[in-house]
Amino acid sequence: MSVTLTERAARHISNFIDKRGKGFGVRLGIKTSGCSGMAYKLEFVDQALDGDLVIDSHGVKIVIDQKSLVYLDGTELDYVREGLNEGFKFNNPNAKNQCGCGESFNV
Repeated sequence: MSVTLTERAARHISNFIDKRGKGFGVRLGIKTSGCSGMAYKLEFVDQALDGDLVIDSHGVKIVIDQKSLVYLDGTELDYVREGLNEGFKFNNPNAKNQCGCGESFNV
């Protein structure tokens, strides 16, 4: 089971961790929310918890709880600029449908 970052996403996360002054990596997960049923969570973490899976991608640690991994396996996290907007984009092969704004999905 795996989740990866693009080089651009890894650089962006590394820069944020450096500016923050501390951090173990980022936690990627899902929560029940949004118009399609599930939404992504992305937050900085200072340590992994018991039972977490820790994946290194381009030098950045991705922390995922076991419950979320089932929905995120194979996901690539990218950082994109589209016109005046920029942000993280989840390329999740498990997502069957996605809401129009791209914030939530279902499997």
